[in-house]
Amino acid sequence: MLRMLLLPRFAGEDSGSGFSPPPRSGARGPPEGRWRGPGSRARRRLEVNLFGHVISLPQLYGQLLIGLINGSFYALLSLGLAVIFGMLTIVNFAHGAFYMMGAFAAYFLLKLTGLNYWWALILSPLIVGAIGAVVEILFLKRLAGFDPLYSLLLTFGLALIIQGLFQYYFGASGLPYAIPKELGGAYNLGFMFLPVYRGWVIVASMAVCFGTWLVIEKTKLGAYLRAGTENPTMVRAFGINVPRMITLTYAFGVALAAFAGVLAAPINQVRPGMGADIIVVVFAVVVIGGMGSILGSIVTGFVLGVIEGLTKVFYPEASNTVVFVIMALVLLIRPSGLFGRTA
Repeated sequence: MLRMLLLPRFAGEDSGSGFSPPPRSGARGPPEGRWRGPGSRARRRLEVNLFGHVISLPQLYGQLLIGLINGSFYALLSLGLAVIFGMLTIVNFAHGAFYMMGAFAAYFLLKLTGLNYWWALILSPLIVGAIGAVVEILFLKRLAGFDPLYSLLLTFGLALIIQGLFQYYFGASGLPYAIPKELGGAYNLGFMFLPVYRGWVIVASMAVCFGTWLVIEKTKLGAYLRAGTENPTMVRAFGINVPRMITLTYAFGVALAAFAGVLAAPINQVRPGMGADIIVVVFAVVVIGGMGSILGSIVTGFVLGVIEGLTKVFYPEASNTVVFVIMALVLLIRPSGLFGRTA
């Protein structure tokens, strides 16, 4: 469907771009496929030849768009993981399950209460974030001071339980969630048609990621969060409730995953396995960017999404493994990640 929206605006017509049809049959000229008139130059401008693969520019732009969309989800999810690990030293393997719960929360809000997409975009992260706060209070708080491996095992088991329950009650097949009418259709950029909703996903993801980085790195609240993880006794001396701050931080990281789930609901069908399909790649993104690095998670998420999209064009066989190959190379050269701090 996306390829149909990405047809060149001037395919088969002369729109002032210098495109001219080849000579009519019977007319004298170079053999077919070797025409050197102005039309051939226009066609060459519509094609890219890399490593022996020739693709049209609209197809290339389409794959870049798909890569940016995937990168938007990678960035949001890895940002939530980075916030939780960087502030709390918790390896949250249940992040994919909370991402899935965000999509289901949007679906339930629509079907049970009639609340539309815009309300779901606000309420779903709050609902799932509240569930995350309960999880932190009941389970993760008991592991404070232990090796992060314990939190990984706990959240991994929790993810299996949540996914199993949703699959038992709602089945493995997906549930449809319609694109809001305000974001339907496509916008003509001149060189391609951009589906409005996919453009919205990219813009919303960038805005949330940049806002989160700004709060954590440039505000007094972010300074308190960082100080609370490094020296909680000193922060308590300022009258700050550190346990509550830790709970709210975990809830915020989970809410980022739920926000990504709501964005994904109209693109991917709402289904129990949607979190399990993406969480391994997201962890690879976090490792490449640097565990706990906010900026590293954002930049690496978008960049790897684009790289993965381009790989599907030029070398499809490696599209499912390119992220892990990059992760292995980064760990060999810089074990702390591209943006991580060396010990």
